[in-house]
Amino acid sequence: MLRVTLAQMRRSVGRLAAAGIAIVIGTAFVAATLLAGNVITRTTYDAIAARFADADLIVGVDSGSGAELLTPGDADAVSELEGVDAVGPVQLSMQALTRGARTIYQAMVPTTADPRLMPLVVDEGELPTGTGQIALPADVADRFGVDVGGTISVDRLVLTEDDSWEPVVEQLDVVGIVDDPYGAFAMMGGAAVVSADDYDSWQAAEGVTPAYDELSVLLADGADADAVADAIGTAVGDGRVVETPDERAASTAASLTGGQDLMFMIFVLTFAAIALLVAGLVIANTFQVLVAQRTRMLALLRCVGADKGQIGRGVLAEAAILGVIASITGVVVGAALGQTALWVAHQQDLSVPLPTTISLTWQIVVIPLIVGTLVTVAAALVPARVATRVAPLAALRPADAPTTSKGSAGRVRLVLSVLATVFGFAMLGGGAAMGMFAGDPTIGLLLGVAGGALSFVGVAVGAVYWLPRVAALAGRLVGSSGPTARLAAANTLRNPRRTAATSTALLIGVTLVAMMSTGAESARASLTTALDTRYPVDVWISSEQLDENGGTAALSPQVREAMGSVDGVGAVAEVTGIEAEAQGDFPMHVSSVDVQDAAAALRYPEGIERLAPGTVILPSGTANAVGVSDGETLTVTGPDGSAALEVAVTSLEIGDPLVTPQDMAALADDPVLDRMWLALDEADAAGSVVPRIQDAVADIGESIGVSGAAVERANFEQVIDTALGIVVGLLAVAVVIALIGVANTLSLSVIERRRESATLRAIGLTRGQLRGMLAIEGVLIAGVGAVLGIVLGLLYGWAGAAAALGVMGDVLIVVPWRDVALVLAVAIVAGLVASVVPGRAAARTSPVAALAVE
Repeated sequence: MLRVTLAQMRRSVGRLAAAGIAIVIGTAFVAATLLAGNVITRTTYDAIAARFADADLIVGVDSGSGAELLTPGDADAVSELEGVDAVGPVQLSMQALTRGARTIYQAMVPTTADPRLMPLVVDEGELPTGTGQIALPADVADRFGVDVGGTISVDRLVLTEDDSWEPVVEQLDVVGIVDDPYGAFAMMGGAAVVSADDYDSWQAAEGVTPAYDELSVLLADGADADAVADAIGTAVGDGRVVETPDERAASTAASLTGGQDLMFMIFVLTFAAIALLVAGLVIANTFQVLVAQRTRMLALLRCVGADKGQIGRGVLAEAAILGVIASITGVVVGAALGQTALWVAHQQDLSVPLPTTISLTWQIVVIPLIVGTLVTVAAALVPARVATRVAPLAALRPADAPTTSKGSAGRVRLVLSVLATVFGFAMLGGGAAMGMFAGDPTIGLLLGVAGGALSFVGVAVGAVYWLPRVAALAGRLVGSSGPTARLAAANTLRNPRRTAATSTALLIGVTLVAMMSTGAESARASLTTALDTRYPVDVWISSEQLDENGGTAALSPQVREAMGSVDGVGAVAEVTGIEAEAQGDFPMHVSSVDVQDAAAALRYPEGIERLAPGTVILPSGTANAVGVSDGETLTVTGPDGSAALEVAVTSLEIGDPLVTPQDMAALADDPVLDRMWLALDEADAAGSVVPRIQDAVADIGESIGVSGAAVERANFEQVIDTALGIVVGLLAVAVVIALIGVANTLSLSVIERRRESATLRAIGLTRGQLRGMLAIEGVLIAGVGAVLGIVLGLLYGWAGAAAALGVMGDVLIVVPWRDVALVLAVAIVAGLVASVVPGRAAARTSPVAALAVE
């Protein structure tokens, strides 16, 4: 029977190709995901362990033991043990480096007793060898415009004897430029190196008692690591752990991520599961048609003595062989993709150190192989069962195409699918309502997820009943264009089960893509609006220097001119301020701004629309502190007068109480211009505009602060865009597999209807019309699945956004028109492309040859 199975596979290579490609893509996805997980884990461990340099062992504190930090005494005790060559504490502090008007808060590490314990390498010059010296990271030196031989200042606060803080400025000589090749301090933008004596004296001056989280230990040549580790454990006492750098990196990573790295893997593998599910639908469809096409052969095998078990096992063996071959190919493709991704990443000169080659483990090879094979065999179970029901007498009559069954099992399936759909959508609506109106996003989200999953299962299971009817309706719409279109529409109904299975595979992928796009766009719009209403100022410019009286100094005219000329800055509003008192005893800083300038500079000007003479706009927090409510009267007393103003409470984060210039004139004769509000031309350009603002401020030479919500908003939108791109890219794999199923369906349809196509050619249908008929059929199958998937995706995306974001306030329901149009266009074009090869195959066969086939 195995020889017969192999012979059948050789005859059906073309028919099995699409199913094999689907499994190749799915298993490649799994293999690439596992490879990515290994690379992420290895990179994370290497980045954490990089700060230990060439250490052999790490002494740390067990976080759950409550033990105190390590002390210099512990370091001395470890260094005296036999087999220990050197010991160095792992230390880091932040210090303010200044040169001219520019200040950078920089991570600092001390020099080490043994150079093998220093994770940084010298690019130019040398490491500090005495006090008053520093080695800077290359990018920091570039930003300061300083080279080896130059000087830089460190601004510190020193604790005095009376427990007050005194500012101290020290000059340091730049003796070297260092690099961080392994990313030991990548999260802090690199680290500078100072002498150990300077580092210790700074810590002592700041009142910091020497204590360490970790000690790096170098072993002597030939020392037994296990024995030394046991001796160190005894020397440092309970509550301390002795680990290798890799073990320390693993435990540190687990404490930092809280297990989120595992959640990430589960998240990505979920998309691999979706891809394999869609591949399973394509495979099941393929084997259903293969069994139908082999009805005569299977009947003949029954006639010559094959029993039902042998027939069924033959189909499953065919599926297993296909699964193994395709899965092995998928593992190879996934490994190639992983290696290519590493090569591309290295070409980008990323700051994160990545391995140069992938590391193949048995899990990366075995898991995709087993999963791919099992999915293929599982998808062939139903077709194999159908094959066992072929009677020997079927060899004496023509084989009809399989049709949808009408028995009791079909009615049970229909009832279950309807119930799942109705109850699922009801739960989905309830989850959205709870998120928006009940203020409980957790329960609402859980209810929404459960309802969405249940309703989608109901839709997919019941697709065989309603999806062909939708295809028929679409067919009638296109059928008016001519007989070719009517034939194509009729062909989609010739085998409702196969049409439903193919469109459902595409529907799953498109639904998920549309859902994620809709949810992300709605989240972006809703959260951006929330940011605009809460943090309406893109960028704040504020004076941080004092005048001769100890008050805030005014911004110079140069600042005002510079801000107006920065490329990317739109409106500029000048804000003056004074120190005043409310109700006679509550100190506050009162600001004034022109109403029209403020409206142009704020993202949400409606928040101060009540600003007018005689009114003070009061932030809600300040109003609560003063003890006044909206509409009440607040007496504000300034340096030169007072005014009774009506309170208008706002939720906007505008900093200080706000009055008009007219009311400010009654409070002070000469208010200080101490702030400016800047509105960017494009909020998403903050990443490039804000550095230009900072550079313009630095060039002026005054102590000026630059802050605001623009950068946070831009970072938020970048995170949303990146996450959306990754998710949609992952889900696109399922769409690609589904489109392969469309091509497979058309190819099998051509083979199944070979005699019918020949008859149509014989009665006058041209080759072009035959190809057009298949093209329309492909577009109908792909278009129906895509349109229905888009509709479902919009519903799920809106409901998910409402359930998850309702607690924040109003949820904006957004349609991602660009993504919707792109998905629909891709589906239609793919349907056309999928018809090319089957259409050419059908058109090449002459009517006489086709009709001559038995």
